[in-house]
Amino acid sequence: MAEKKIIPCLDMKDGRVVKGVQFVNLRDAGDPVELAAFYEEQGADELVFLDIAATNEGRETMLDVVRKVAEQITIPFTVGGGIRTVEQMKAVIDAGADKVSIGTAAYDNPHLFKEGAEALGPDRIVAAIDAKFVDEAGTWRVVIHGGNTVTDKDVVEWAKEAAELGAGEILLTSMDRDGEKSGYDLEMTKAVVDAVDVPVIASGGAGTIDDFYAAFTKANAAGALAASVFHFKETSVKEVKAELKRRGIDLK
Repeated sequence: MAEKKIIPCLDMKDGRVVKGVQFVNLRDAGDPVELAAFYEEQGADELVFLDIAATNEGRETMLDVVRKVAEQITIPFTVGGGIRTVEQMKAVIDAGADKVSIGTAAYDNPHLFKEGAEALGPDRIVAAIDAKFVDEAGTWRVVIHGGNTVTDKDVVEWAKEAAELGAGEILLTSMDRDGEKSGYDLEMTKAVVDAVDVPVIASGGAGTIDDFYAAFTKANAAGALAASVFHFKETSVKEVKAELKRRGIDLK
């Protein structure tokens, strides 16, 4: 079994790290450069930086912040938000990121996964999939435009398509659980894990160490991403990793 990863997420808006509940009611959580350095010191295996307003504001990711964060850390660093072309992917990598995360743009143009994988290699391409359970459909649907548009696309089918087109990793976020601290959507995560041959990162809902443990043991996620519990000091990366190792989880 591959080593599991603990991944803090820096959601960025107006140059600051923010965190809300179900993508709204955002609270300030600090400076991205300071937090990135802190999380590396704590033992984070990777970081994810998401410029959450870029797509809706019709602009590119803030490359100056990416550069500053990249200068402070040595761990792998994924950047997403407002990336719509291969040229923009290359610019983000050139600014210091290790991987690029693509969501809405790839939904509008699925071949972006293929083009990115061919230009940069699949290991650098992350399919960011935001998901919401739709009662009428009885399943999870893909959400785009920063949580504002629920599509008719089935999450599991979209994850399979993304992987087949060239995405080397899936970042799967439950919008229903986001910021709720009620645990990851294990059923959805496992459904995607079972459907694809690439690593799946569970996101949305981390509240306790038990939630991280469940993501690995019940859903077989390759990594567990969290924000609120780390940003607001409810637990720490160091504490989570120590306890998971004690429970027998093989971490990086």
